[in-house]
Amino acid sequence: MRPRTARGQQSGGPRRYAVRFLANLRRRPAPVRPVRAAQLRALTALLDEAVAAQTPADRVVAACGEPGPLSGQTAQEAGRQCMALHRLHARMRDLPLTESDLVRVQEYAGRLLAYDQWMLREAMDLAFPTNPHPTGEAARLHLNGLGRPADDLRRLRDALRFECDGEPAGPGR
Repeated sequence: MRPRTARGQQSGGPRRYAVRFLANLRRRPAPVRPVRAAQLRALTALLDEAVAAQTPADRVVAACGEPGPLSGQTAQEAGRQCMALHRLHARMRDLPLTESDLVRVQEYAGRLLAYDQWMLREAMDLAFPTNPHPTGEAARLHLNGLGRPADDLRRLRDALRFECDGEPAGPGR
C-alpha cells in the first residue's frame, strides 16, 4: 500500500493516472483517412449493389399491382426485397466517407433507397390489406414499379462510375 499524503490521498494517485492517460493519447497515431479514390470506389460498389437490388424489387412492386388475387410467394418475395433494401440503406448510411461531395452523394443515395423501401412497403400494404377497401384496390391496380427515384439512383451510380473510371491514380486522389 502507498503511503498517504497530508490530504489523505495516495501519493500520485489520480493525478499520475491522468498524466499517464494523456501521454498515451499523444503517442497514438492519427487515424488514416481513406483517400478520395478509395472512398469513391466503395460508394460506387455499394451503389452497384443497390441498383442490382432494384430489379427484383421493381418486379415485386409491379406484381403487387397486377389484377386478381396475389400469391403468398409474392408476399414472401416482397418481404425478402424489403429486407435487402433495408440492409443496403443501413450500409449506405454507415459508409465512412470524409469527402464533402461524396457525403452529399451518400445522403442523396440514402434518400433514394429509403424511397424504394417505402414504395415496396406501400405496395405490400395495398396488395395485402388488413382492411380491404375499394379505393385501396384501385390504387393497387395503378402500381407498375418503383418509378422515377429508381431511375435517379441508376443515373447517380452511372455518374459515379464515370467519375471513378476517369479518376487519376496519383497520390492523395
